Amino acid sequence: EVQLVESGGGLVQAGESLRLSCEVSGLTLDDYAVGWFRQTRREWVSCITSSEEIIQYADSVKGRFTISRDSAKSTVTLQIDSLKPEDSANYYCAVSQEGSWCPLHPEEYDYWGQGTRVTVAT
Repeated sequence: EVQLVESGGGLVQAGESLRLSCEVSGLTLDDYAVGWFRQTRREWVSCITSSEEIIQYADSVKGRFTISRDSAKSTVTLQIDSLKPEDSANYYCAVSQEGSWCPLHPEEYDYWGQGTRVTVAT
């Protein structure tokens, strides 16, 4: 059974940082691209290909978010710095079998986590 489990969300003040993690089991993560979405899984945030050759960010988060992956731990991390109130959302990770490129649309992903909540107070 494939499982994606996000963690690391919470309530923070504007300007602070959070580190979200997505732990993946039930598949070989090296073969998959991984993306992060927020809100109701519709707003694409970032993605990283299986080889890490392609890393992309939405314009709204560029310069503040950093995605990385650790194959040994089968985990993908989203470091979020300089948080803003508009970053408040449920954050979801997802994996795509199209590992060599970064899908930007939710329907292009095969498995999803349950989400972790980020709330940024002013």
